[in-house]
Amino acid sequence: MTSIPDIDDGERWTVESALRERYGHRVETQLADVELRLAPGDPQLSACPSLYWEERGAGFVLAKIGDRRYRGMFFYPGEVGGEQYGAGRPEYDDLGECMTALLRAQADHEKERRGVASGKTARELEGVGEHELDDAGPAGVDDNETRG
Repeated sequence: MTSIPDIDDGERWTVESALRERYGHRVETQLADVELRLAPGDPQLSACPSLYWEERGAGFVLAKIGDRRYRGMFFYPGEVGGEQYGAGRPEYDDLGECMTALLRAQADHEKERRGVASGKTARELEGVGEHELDDAGPAGVDDNETRG
């Protein structure tokens, strides 16, 4: 079994730069090791160096699964049933592409969780439902003037 090289300073810089660009502030990453199946049906787990961070209620793992080979995933800590979501493909050979796909997948999933894909309006997503709106029309316009 071959050893997977550690995440180097350049790779960490690439990840943290992508996070700073996405969120507008510095996001702290932590070096970690994760055990993954590198291929479907692989009976053995392999220790992979990784970076872990949390942002906007999600936990993220960027694992290095070989020399210039990466896998990204995210999950929601504390969520019952704790599903894990991928970045779209099981493997990327470009770290920047992997980060872009991972952050995009999580952003899309976050929108779905908030009901954006449900046809709700922005006002409903902010917690203001139609039942809280009055039917008076624009301010200063008498309803009878518009009918008459």
